[in-house]
Amino acid sequence: MTIETGRLARRSVVVAPETSRLEEVRVRAPGPGELLIQVIANGLCASDLRTWWHGPCNGEPIALGHEPVGRVVEVGPGVDSITVDDVVTGRLTASFAELIVAPAVHAVAVPPGLPYAAGIGEPLGCVVEALRRARLDTGDRVAVVGLGFMGLCLLQLLATSDIGELIAIDPRPNARRAALAHGAAAAVSPEDSPAMRDAFDVVFEVTGTQTGLDLATGLTKAHGTLDIVGYHQGPRTVDLQAWNWKALDVVNGHVRDQRRLTESIRRGLDVVASGRIDYAALFTHRYPIGSIDQAYADLRAKPDGFVKALVVIDEG
Repeated sequence: MTIETGRLARRSVVVAPETSRLEEVRVRAPGPGELLIQVIANGLCASDLRTWWHGPCNGEPIALGHEPVGRVVEVGPGVDSITVDDVVTGRLTASFAELIVAPAVHAVAVPPGLPYAAGIGEPLGCVVEALRRARLDTGDRVAVVGLGFMGLCLLQLLATSDIGELIAIDPRPNARRAALAHGAAAAVSPEDSPAMRDAFDVVFEVTGTQTGLDLATGLTKAHGTLDIVGYHQGPRTVDLQAWNWKALDVVNGHVRDQRRLTESIRRGLDVVASGRIDYAALFTHRYPIGSIDQAYADLRAKPDGFVKALVVIDEG
């Protein structure tokens, strides 16, 4: 399907708790430094689950989506690094839509030949940024706490590095099985982890929960690194005594700086293009744009085998 500039295009918006609808909007031409992008697909991010669950707070529809991959159909004045027909990705907002206008500086060209699922750059960039800030060393013993999409992506990347033992921890049996398939040397439940207390040079917390944060703190050895990758959407209590007594380096792996994220997306896509990780395999469930509510419901329920939802807008 080809959509021309200035025509109406569909987008999905949240209009009530657990309720989305498709609406038509008129898409403007790209201005200076902007791109008009025909969206192919989006990853569904768990950070948006709360917004979908509760719905708009003021009655105004909410346009979500920030993990797109799409094809450039028009470039605005002053854009010379990206051209028409390039496939691009990035943290580009309100992207559950057929067409979006986005700043060219926030877009990253997807390496040629990658399938569109392998080109979903925003979550990959978040994981790569957290990994770049972890200061890993050769032979480090590493644990990943939380084996959702981000945790499994992190395992794939860690498995290609020169670290030592790589252990994965999650209460869900299917998540532990997935961890073994994606590079972990062993995968255990939290109940089996006390024997590993104070045992890891680097621990990545990828749960976004209080219990996950507490567990990761306990697993990190003295003078080790605790890298908080999980997205924490509420107040947390930290064991500052343990952090202080063990002289931990605590890294906030979350990234807000768009320039840093864009660079990490570019680096991550280069790794994917090299064939050293199977990033596309983490997108286990696909939904058309009209079934976003089902995608969110499955994200919340996590049926067996679910890792990441891919919302397909236009496969071409």
